[in-house]
Amino acid sequence: MIKKSKKIIATGLISTLTAAYLFGSFAQAKSTTTESTAKDKLEAYIKFTQILNVIEKEYVDETNTTELIDKALKGLMTNLDAHSTFMDSKSYKDLTVQTKGEFGGLGISVGMKDGALTVIAPLEGTPAMRAGVKAGDIILKIDNKATIGMSIDESVKLMRGKPKTDIVLTVVRKDVPKPLTIKITRDIIKIQSVYAKKFKTNKDLLYLYVTSFDQKVVEDTKKAIKEHNNTKGIILDLRNNPGGLLDQAVGLVDMFVEEGVIVSQKGRIKTENVEYKATKAHTDSSTPMVVLVNGGSASASEIVSGALQDFNRSIVVGEKTFGKGSVQVVMPVGDKEALKLTVARYYLPSGRTIQAKGVTPDIIVHAGEIPQKEDSLFLKEADLKKHLEEELEKIDANATTKSVRVDLNASDSNITVSKEDNKTIITDKMLYKDAQLKIGVDILKALVITHKGKK
Repeated sequence: MIKKSKKIIATGLISTLTAAYLFGSFAQAKSTTTESTAKDKLEAYIKFTQILNVIEKEYVDETNTTELIDKALKGLMTNLDAHSTFMDSKSYKDLTVQTKGEFGGLGISVGMKDGALTVIAPLEGTPAMRAGVKAGDIILKIDNKATIGMSIDESVKLMRGKPKTDIVLTVVRKDVPKPLTIKITRDIIKIQSVYAKKFKTNKDLLYLYVTSFDQKVVEDTKKAIKEHNNTKGIILDLRNNPGGLLDQAVGLVDMFVEEGVIVSQKGRIKTENVEYKATKAHTDSSTPMVVLVNGGSASASEIVSGALQDFNRSIVVGEKTFGKGSVQVVMPVGDKEALKLTVARYYLPSGRTIQAKGVTPDIIVHAGEIPQKEDSLFLKEADLKKHLEEELEKIDANATTKSVRVDLNASDSNITVSKEDNKTIITDKMLYKDAQLKIGVDILKALVITHKGKK
């Protein structure tokens, strides 16, 4: 995270307030457009100070200026956007702990959507996923505290805690009539960010599941592709990926795109206007790709899917993404406090923004299963062979001639796979339980046949 000068913020506030008192009358005497703007600012500062004094003197409970200013700043930042916030000394200390050491957590990423605290995604293999938390769940309560009016940072602070301690979330889920109560035991969050698997009946296709964008995503993805060097097509699964490091998102796109601006960020200050460009070195611009996304795909995963879509480098399949495309920086205020302020927005190669809009897939596919139904009037060769072998055994054993039921579901796709294989192989049975993945694979097979991925 970028740190801004604490001196500028502190000095700026003091000098402005001083000007409001010493030169207020002078500003009011002017009438030009520039001076009128200055006048409005000075009057606003004076109004704020007057109200502050009234509250401190007349409010039913005793308070002081420091407490009131802190509360005012928190309210101010919350009303700017969902990601900006004022961090008091405790919050700033918690941020330091978060970035430097281990902490107990749930393994979910949250954001504000339509004013509600919403689960962007539970991370693979974490307490939240094991407890059944799902992307899109709206959190009503954290333990007994209502989340209405609560900032993202406040909610995250409540959800963190000592490992092996319990927390209860009350959530509202789409298509579930009543709120759900989910008990979760906190734990140290350790995440494997890249999973590589092959398909049992499509051995030339590679499945890459990126759970979050930590510092090893590009390295691990390159390693996985190198280990599967006979790959003819890639499924890049970014579903329920809440984002992470920008450089890893840029690096991942750069693996598949030779030139052009992958993503740009634009703000009011020139130093925040940055373009991240693709490079030609070690680029795979020909292997067909399909990217899977859903409502739990946010931030860095939206940059990757949106950029590959804009470059016409892949087909994006699934559901519309979350829509988190803003840049925050931490600006210390004094030694113990800070502002986390939104200073820019991300823009995709086509110039479109992600913020509050998300990425719309090329082909929309909702989550669910694809029902399988085999024709019961015909026996497959494997079924017939098995049936005949059973009949021969019965004849040899002088069994009766009573007919035997044939299991029409006994096919090669249902062969039992070992636990070890389950970690690296996706069977047909698993594929049909995931409609988005199944359709993604079908599209990828078509791309391989037509060589659509080549430039």
